[in-house]
This record gives sequence, C-alpha cells and structure tokens, in this order.
Amino acid sequence: MKKILYTFAVALLAATFLSSCEDFLETEPVDKLVPNNFFQSEKDLELYTNSFYQRMLPGGLEVVQGDEWGDYTSKNQSPAYIAGYYSSVDEGAWSWSDLRNINYFLENFDNETIPQEGRDHYEGIARFFRAYFYFEKVKRYGDVPIYEKPLATDDEEQLYKGRDSREDVIDFILADLDFAVSSIRDGKDNSSSMITKQVAQAFLSRVALFEGTYRKYHQELGLSSTAPVLLQKAASAAQGVMKSGQYSLYTTGTPESDYRTLFISENPVQQEVLLAVVYNNALKRWHNITWKFNSATYGNRWGLNKQFVNTYLQLDGSRFTERSGFDTIQFVREMDNRDHRLAQTVRSLGYTRSDGSAAPPNFGYTYTGYHLLKHSLDDKRLDGISEAYNSIPLIRYAEVLLNYAEAKAELGEFDESVWNQTIAPLRQRAGVNTNMPLEADSYLTETYFPGITDTYLLEVRRERGIELCYEGFRYDDLLRWKKGELVEMPWKGIYVPGLNVPMDLDGNGTLDVAFVETVPNEKVSGVIYFVVDGTNSILSEGTSGHIIWRANESRDFSDKKYLHPISNTDLVLNPNLGQNPGWE
Repeated sequence: MKKILYTFAVALLAATFLSSCEDFLETEPVDKLVPNNFFQSEKDLELYTNSFYQRMLPGGLEVVQGDEWGDYTSKNQSPAYIAGYYSSVDEGAWSWSDLRNINYFLENFDNETIPQEGRDHYEGIARFFRAYFYFEKVKRYGDVPIYEKPLATDDEEQLYKGRDSREDVIDFILADLDFAVSSIRDGKDNSSSMITKQVAQAFLSRVALFEGTYRKYHQELGLSSTAPVLLQKAASAAQGVMKSGQYSLYTTGTPESDYRTLFISENPVQQEVLLAVVYNNALKRWHNITWKFNSATYGNRWGLNKQFVNTYLQLDGSRFTERSGFDTIQFVREMDNRDHRLAQTVRSLGYTRSDGSAAPPNFGYTYTGYHLLKHSLDDKRLDGISEAYNSIPLIRYAEVLLNYAEAKAELGEFDESVWNQTIAPLRQRAGVNTNMPLEADSYLTETYFPGITDTYLLEVRRERGIELCYEGFRYDDLLRWKKGELVEMPWKGIYVPGLNVPMDLDGNGTLDVAFVETVPNEKVSGVIYFVVDGTNSILSEGTSGHIIWRANESRDFSDKKYLHPISNTDLVLNPNLGQNPGWE
C-alpha cells in the first residue's frame, strides 16, 4: 500500500506550474530553479499567477453545461448520477495539481527585493485561486483535506491525513478571500479578464451565500446557528461591490435586446461584467456553444421546461400563472407580452437569424420547444463549427445584486430599499413593471418551494432563476436550498392541441412542427415531424397535452447525492479519507 501511495505522491509532486516561461522552465528542475532565480521581480510573480487563469477558470461551454444538471433543463437524457446506477467506482479520482502550483508559489514568492504592495497583490491573486479551488471541492465532497504547503514525498503524515471538516475548510476559504479583498489592487479591469478587488468581493459574496444557505437548509449538519454570520458576510461583500461604483447594470433603454447583448458580445460588456471567459475572432479563440445549441447530433438538444417558463412574469408585472388556462395556452400566445428576457433566452416570436430568415423553435434541436438562444450567435454558419467568438460572463453585477437581495431576505432584512436596489432595476431592464408584490406566489410555492411563504424570498428566487439562466448556477442553487428533488420533475414541453396537426410556432403564418405517431408519406414543406413514440415521448393527455420527453426515465435525488462519493481510487491510496454518508 505504501509503495502505491508513494508512487502516487511522486506523480502528484511532479506536477509544476504552466506559464509563458515554458522554455525557461525546461532547462532545470523547477524546485531548484524557481525560488533562486525566478521570483526576482513583480513581473515574475505576474507570469506565474497568470498560469492560474489558464488552468483553473472554466471554458465557455463548461459554464453553460453546469445548468445541464439543473431542474429546468431537458436534454437527451439525464446523467447516470441522477438517472442511473452510480457508485464510488464511477467517481473519478480528484486532482490536487492546481493546489500544488498555488501553494508552491505561496511558499516561494516572498522576495524582499520586490515591493511589499506588489507581493501582497500577487499573494492575493494566488489566495483567490486557492479559495476557488477549495470551494469547488467543498461543493462536491463536503469535508476535504486542507493543504497550505506543497507536499514533500517523505511527509507521510500529510499524505495519509484524513479530511478536515467542512466548517474548517470554509473558514480557510473565507480567510483567503478576505486577504484577497484587502490586498488585490483596487482598480477596474476593462477587459473583464483579470482578478480584481471587486471580483474577489463578488466571489466572496457567492461563497458566503452558498454556505450560509446550505447550513440553514441542511439541518443535518448541525451548523444552522452559524448561517446568519455567513449570510451577513455575503451581504457585506456584495454591498462592497455595489458601493464601489465601478459597475452597474447594462442598459440602453431597449429591453428587447439589452439583456442578450451581455451574452453575444465579442468583448465583455465592461459596465456589468466583472469577469468573463474572453473569446476573440481575430485571434481564433473560439468556442462551440452555438453549435451545441443548434445541432441534433453534436449537442444534447437542451431546452427549458414548461414549469420554469411559467415563472416569467407578464410585462405589467402580473403572474403568467394567474392567467385563465395558462397551462394550455399554445406557444404562440404564451410567449406574447412576457418579460423580455424570455425571448432573449429561448427562441420566440419574430426571432430571425443573421440572414433575416425566420427561426422558430426547432424540434430537431430541442425536445420541449423552448429552444435555447442565450449565448447562441445568429450566424447559421456557426451551427456546425466551433468558431463562436462571443465572450461568456463568469461574474456579473446582476449576480452581485441577487446575492445581496437573497442574503437580506434570508436574514429577514429585506425591505423596499433592498427591492429598489436589486430586483426593481433587473425587472426595469427587462421591461417588467417594478412594483413590489403584495402576496406570495402560490405557483412558486406549490411547484418549487413548499414551505417557503416569504413573499420576497420567493421573488428573489424567481429572479435568480430567470436572470442567471444557463450561466451555471442552478444546480448549485438546488444543492444549497436542499431542493435536489426538483431534478426529478417531468421534462414538460409546449402544449400540443392534437396529434397530426401542424403548428405555427412563431405566428408568421408558416407551419413549423407536427406531433405524430408515424411520419406521414406526404410531408408538409418546412414542417418538422416529432414522433410521439409512447415511451420516450408522450403527450400528457394521450392525443393532446404537453409533450413530455423521457417519460420513461426514472430520476432519483436521494439525500446522499448532495455530496459526491470519494472515489475508490482515492480511498485505496488513502483509506483515512473515509466515505461520504450513503456511499459506503
């Protein structure tokens, strides 16, 4: 066993940082060269810490794929974790090489010939990324071992150590982020590609909100008494960004397009976007999100579910679900006069591609009819190649406002002032009436959040789902709210009045789709025929009703799934790690 573990340790310790100094690093072993000859100037610190961005921040597709696990998404099929057999054998081994690179820097960067302010700044950058690394680990595994220094091959005690408690790891993360906020230079990065003081504050608000609500709703942890402190920290961090005056919601007073501009712009919209994955057509730095959203084979045919689409308000601020017969309104009518973010998130009435051609929801690319548009460019050429060049936001000012609003609501401190700072401006940009609601939304309570009766907390959760849709937040939100069972929801699509009746989805007088049991020999030109096979797909009322995709799929989110299992590989290497409850 020890031989296996030491082999693993040697492999782990062989990992070294990647930076633009590649040729330089190849000349000698990094553990001899770097401390003595590399960390000699602030430029050296910058070069080393730049490698963290490349290695640790997600790519654009990875961001949107995060919502593939959420409750509001339909796709080809659920992951095995939710709708299949999954055990510790299926869990991949965790990696610690990024942490080793960070800790190596923190152990060796502190050269007194470099001005203290510069050293503090880059230490703050490194500690931000260490917090980022550990936050991802905590969300997935709960308790994890804390390592503050690179491991040595002969450090048997550390190699064999068990996991540190969730509470200690969160304290470790918050200490790193507090240092980052106090030490990283206070200047706006107009490229939205670097870690700044405000980025660190915004991320701190995200972490504290996640953990504060996680502890509040996961009573089994026995940490609920500590939740208010974390929620207050989330509010304070968000407020720090708000008071800095460096960011605001992007708006030109055009609610029909302002929201989407944030997600299809080549250069990040610096007014609102704090941090982004930056793509550039001239430099041929591209992604494939448009292809994924508009392909029957390459993509997963993602789409939103009807239950979630129902949560979008009418433009006058009234609730769509209070309209008479709301659940059986056909697509062409249900999309009319709604929160403008809906038509900028999924294909809706009047949407056209860049060549001017009509582009209703395509049932070759989606199963529910709520065909995703957000992040997708209008050029048809990009439907089949990985050459999309719009930058993908990682942290937006809108999230900061929502973090503040939710923390205040959870603390019981939400009032008209908070509403006017947060929810009201988001709705105003979307063209929605900004009046505060007078009573709790029964649809949200019954469909999503039984037990939550607070009017404003429900509205914050509505707004968070809509505003941050397909930005990689929803699954994490379900985890912290202890609402994992929502992923078991049916994948419910548009209302279909009857089989074999072609439908005009965008109201332009052209027929677009027909739901059939068998594709007819004589087809109507331009119509996509969606086969209702009675197994994978059904209509909720037999020959009419909502299309239900994967009707035969059994989904399960038992309590153990709030944390992933520790992989068998890692347990073999270090049995002291122990297994998460329910995965033994």
